Amino acid sequence: MIAMDVEIKQVILVRNDLGMGKGKLAAQVAHASLMSYFKASEQDKGVADRWLETGEKKIVLKANSEETLLKFFNAFEFKRIPCALVTDAGLTELPPGTKTALGVGPWKSDEIDVLTRGMQLL
Repeated sequence: MIAMDVEIKQVILVRNDLGMGKGKLAAQVAHASLMSYFKASEQDKGVADRWLETGEKKIVLKANSEETLLKFFNAFEFKRIPCALVTDAGLTELPPGTKTALGVGPWKSDEIDVLTRGMQLL
């Protein structure tokens, strides 16, 4: 059981170097949010449920490159914080296989913040 005073949030890192249109960017953020939520729910249903009950806090941050996205993906995986990497199918604006976004959590805010502190909001 998670303590009531522990803040839970989800963070989405999205590449801002791809020149995605607003609709494409919104779709990639939505993919990242859902994919990551399902991973978090598998890992700790209590944390995921608490996030749903407390307003589904989300923060969207800039990732300046694929390398940045992969660096964070590997770091969150290492820390065992649920995350999901979005790879585009290539049906519209981007080539197939383009890594566009990373969903993190929902998870404990303080554990996410250790890795994302200093990143800029999108």
